[in-house]
Amino acid sequence: MTQTGKRIRIFVVDDHALFREGLLRLLASDDTFTVVGSADSAASALEKLEETCTDVLILDYDLGQENALFVVRGLRERDFRGRCLVVTAGLPDQDALELIRLGVYGIFHKKHSPEELHHHIREVAAGRILIDQGYLQSLVKSVTRLQDAPAPLTERDRKVLRLLLEGYSNKEIAAEMNLSESAVKAALQQLFAKTGVRTRSQLVRIALEKLRDEI
Repeated sequence: MTQTGKRIRIFVVDDHALFREGLLRLLASDDTFTVVGSADSAASALEKLEETCTDVLILDYDLGQENALFVVRGLRERDFRGRCLVVTAGLPDQDALELIRLGVYGIFHKKHSPEELHHHIREVAAGRILIDQGYLQSLVKSVTRLQDAPAPLTERDRKVLRLLLEGYSNKEIAAEMNLSESAVKAALQQLFAKTGVRTRSQLVRIALEKLRDEI
């Protein structure tokens, strides 16, 4: 329960129905938790969380076309007040670093027990930060390398850049790639972060000067 004695309000985001439904049943069996909602995609999660009072968001890292970074960035833009606990079977060190930078309260590996998950939820609800030790050790070893090496472009990054160079607007990029405009904006923000620029025009210049061979 929270410090006020109220049940911890939990929202679950996972695109695998079997895991999601099993987790929801597990959480519902604990009388210190209240499951307030769930979603099977990043877009659905962002929409539902705007209307849901949540203490702890349990967020799967891999959400198919998107991942937890997309959701966490979107929640920051929406001033989400809950605390995020990312669950994963594995994620790149660079993404773990970025999730920590964005303010997630925990990274929890799916190999651990339900009892440990319950403990993590209560700790995160109380405002404590819990990062799986395996990720902490890996991050300490890799942080220097990651700071020195440029972030690789994903296939989606390359397609967005190609369309950007062809003069497409965000709305046109969204239609061409079958994405929402908010997803395109998030993709551009990720490209800004990867290339170290702040504006669309700077991104175009970097793409022309340094990234043309990659796209």
